Amino acid sequence: MGLEGELFKGWPCQFRLNKYHFTPQTIGSSGAPMHTDAGFLTIVQDDEIVSGLEAVDKKFGALVPIDPVPGTLLVNIGDLGKAWSNGRFYNVKHRVQCNEGTICMSIALFVLGPKEAKVEAPAQLVDSDNPRLFVPFSFEDYRMLRISTRSPTGGALELFRVTSTA
Repeated sequence: MGLEGELFKGWPCQFRLNKYHFTPQTIGSSGAPMHTDAGFLTIVQDDEIVSGLEAVDKKFGALVPIDPVPGTLLVNIGDLGKAWSNGRFYNVKHRVQCNEGTICMSIALFVLGPKEAKVEAPAQLVDSDNPRLFVPFSFEDYRMLRISTRSPTGGALELFRVTSTA
């Protein structure tokens, strides 16, 4: 993107091990309901044997299975990634479904957002062709807004959208 410097220095991360206890009785149920990740990005080591991750296709709105590929990591942009990139990155709606009655595991590293600084698109990503889409906001304010509005699929981000003055 042509940006330099220590753009994400000091941003906290969270490491999580997900273990889904799927059984024959839970086939077809949700292990993790539809959501977007609140932070900047997520790096996932998915279960290489058991599939279940599904993402919403941006163009058609349909759920698409994300089959595991052995030896790879999955990178997912979150809500803060969309705001920080001034809409150039897309926050992907996704869920985990039970496709078979067995234990499914994944390991995720979440790059959250700055502890004290505001999240905003760098000046290099804002111009007359790409006006600022979101007002600066703190990660904690956004996290609390997602909880209070019960908006796990990125809808709360729209509350920080710049309103048109035209």
